[in-house]
Amino acid sequence: MKTKKKGNNWTAYYDPDTNRYFAEIMYTSREGREEYDYEITKEIYDRLGTFRDDIENEHLIKTAKMNYSFENTMYGTLGPERMVWDAEAKEAMEETVKKEENKNV
Repeated sequence: MKTKKKGNNWTAYYDPDTNRYFAEIMYTSREGREEYDYEITKEIYDRLGTFRDDIENEHLIKTAKMNYSFENTMYGTLGPERMVWDAEAKEAMEETVKKEENKNV
């Protein structure tokens, strides 16, 4: 099974060691940066990349459980700069990303 899928503003990961799926949506502009991380299901992961428009992929990701949000824009934030809902899931996603990056080295 493919362990990484990517679109314009989103990246999804599958960790075969833990059988968990994650996705991140990131927007970067002159105004700042926003990052949203989700723990997704296998069904969502399987459907990602099948849409003609990346916005549809982002909408699908957003149906899952958000575990981390970071917003830092020149217009201020919608809340605290960092809001962590599920620290364990965030750490698991970071480990999954590291594994994927190490494969490509």
